[in-house]
Amino acid sequence: MKALMLENPHTDADPFLASAGLAVARHPGALQGEELIEALQGVTVLGIRSKTTITAEVLDRCPKLRCIGAFCIGTNQIDLKSATSKGVAVFNAPFSNTRSVVELAIAEIIALLRRLTQRDRALHEGRWEKSAAGAHEVRGKVLGIVGYGNIGAQLSVVAEALGMSVVFYDKAEKLALGNARRMRSLEELLRTADIVTLHVDGVSSNASLFGAKQFAAMKPGSIFLNLSRGFVVDTSALRDYIIEGHIAGAGIDVFPDEPDANGDPFTSELRGLPNVILTPHIGGSTLEAQVSIAQFVGTRISRYVMDGTTSMSVNLPRLALDPSQDTKFRLTYVHRNTPGVLALINQSLAEHGVNITGQILGTAAEIGYVITDIASDIDDAFIAGITQLPDTIRLRIIDRKGVTLAAHSGQGYL
Repeated sequence: MKALMLENPHTDADPFLASAGLAVARHPGALQGEELIEALQGVTVLGIRSKTTITAEVLDRCPKLRCIGAFCIGTNQIDLKSATSKGVAVFNAPFSNTRSVVELAIAEIIALLRRLTQRDRALHEGRWEKSAAGAHEVRGKVLGIVGYGNIGAQLSVVAEALGMSVVFYDKAEKLALGNARRMRSLEELLRTADIVTLHVDGVSSNASLFGAKQFAAMKPGSIFLNLSRGFVVDTSALRDYIIEGHIAGAGIDVFPDEPDANGDPFTSELRGLPNVILTPHIGGSTLEAQVSIAQFVGTRISRYVMDGTTSMSVNLPRLALDPSQDTKFRLTYVHRNTPGVLALINQSLAEHGVNITGQILGTAAEIGYVITDIASDIDDAFIAGITQLPDTIRLRIIDRKGVTLAAHSGQGYL
């Protein structure tokens, strides 16, 4: 079995993949379209970060692909509906780089409030510009967090420790940590905050979340940060409000269009603006975070390949089953979620004289996933019968050592 790692996820993932019997190959940048499809021929596991786009066509033309590891938080670069319909498990790292993003946000807030970017540039250009003009402490400032998930909530705690007051807005009900206060609307947050920072996810409904209307509603002289997704901000509007002085500074780590690889040209209308920090999507790019992500996702992939465990899967039902002493083989079966499928499987096993030692079933919307441990051999007739069921998506047979003995797809996908 082969694993292809794109975009340089940390090599600490490789031992986990190798332990599952995967031969690991690496490519430093992202791949797209036909180039990606060609590279995926014969590949069982794909590892990516945020730049490689996995479309329905890619999944259609790469039938051996069984698992995708997103070595990052977001999965909007993957067509999850198509992956699920084909029984391709997707894993990500929702927590591993949280602290790194929080620390970058805090660093940028302090740098922008103290106008460190301009003081630094002046000295590098040979000018001594010592002044308190425009420089402020973070203590006492109101931080407005848009999106109170893992990152937003931890940022809330750290900001309070620095003496800031925290308000937040999230479409979902979230428990406020510390003394943070929930705002009833985004507009209320914008009127209240001295610093506004975005930490929203990559769902399509967040596109163009922040534009001229929102910048106009912010307090004059406020600071703006976007360390979430590039497409949520109208950068043209941000440029206008920075130039006219309504926004005193900005820190931007993500962009609507980003290069695929290091060294590629970068263009943005935000380049060259005063008191603006531009970083190349490095919110989670610390060695600590990358090691943690590699180990977290690598472990999930390894477990899935070796025993079908889907704990922390983004798209398949999350199942884990400890084998009994008598277990000889494990069957993992992804199917359409229709009534009676499990009964058909068990009836077929009984007809072929197979004893079940353990079983667990989970469903999620249109998909069902069942893990079945058995104590005896399986004949070809059983396998043929199961794969020909109209609800079959993917069947795999694994031995006690975690070796996949057979893998089959059904007659079509959702």
